Amino acid sequence: VLAQVYAEVQQRFAGFDDLAHGWEHVKRVYTLAISIAEQEGANPFIAGMAALLHDLGRLSHETTKHHADLSARLAVELLLPYRLAPEAQKAILHAITAHSYSLGIEPYTLEAGIVRDADRLDGIGAIGILRWAITGTIRRTPQTQAYHPDDPFAEEHLPDDQAYMLDHFFTKLLKLPDGMITKTGRRMAAQRVAFMRAYLDELRKELG
Repeated sequence: VLAQVYAEVQQRFAGFDDLAHGWEHVKRVYTLAISIAEQEGANPFIAGMAALLHDLGRLSHETTKHHADLSARLAVELLLPYRLAPEAQKAILHAITAHSYSLGIEPYTLEAGIVRDADRLDGIGAIGILRWAITGTIRRTPQTQAYHPDDPFAEEHLPDDQAYMLDHFFTKLLKLPDGMITKTGRRMAAQRVAFMRAYLDELRKELG
């Protein structure tokens, strides 16, 4: 079932024009979720399935609902032919909605925590820097600057990632490790954030 859903989700994301949230991201989150589930003694089917489906809502043109809620709704439709046990489907749908940073839903299962950890891990480290640059470029306005001209590292001004792209490190990215749920997630997040801080140190030198 996982293999079939994997292939279907990959096909649905073909041509999706968002490099930061497309199939590459979904595939990485899926791989991370399976790996963390194995290390944490969780159910890899639940974690893997939710990881595959967690961003399905981004394919929808509906703008009135959060993408995580849309993902859960689309997941129900996609999973219908597989006749999963109600308990399994409920766990998958909860993990999908609980992965969102902005919705603020607390995971009440280990598998949901794993999917959230996996999704957030993909937002930090070297991959996180790549995705930050992509997303910042997509979402920028004509007034957006790469960084504050007098205070690039938000040491004196209140971080504003709408005005300065680099401020997204300080409004969100460097805070993600604090919300990690699993021991594996915390360990991996520490390594990835250390790389991001090294990047910021190098950037400081070059700007200086």
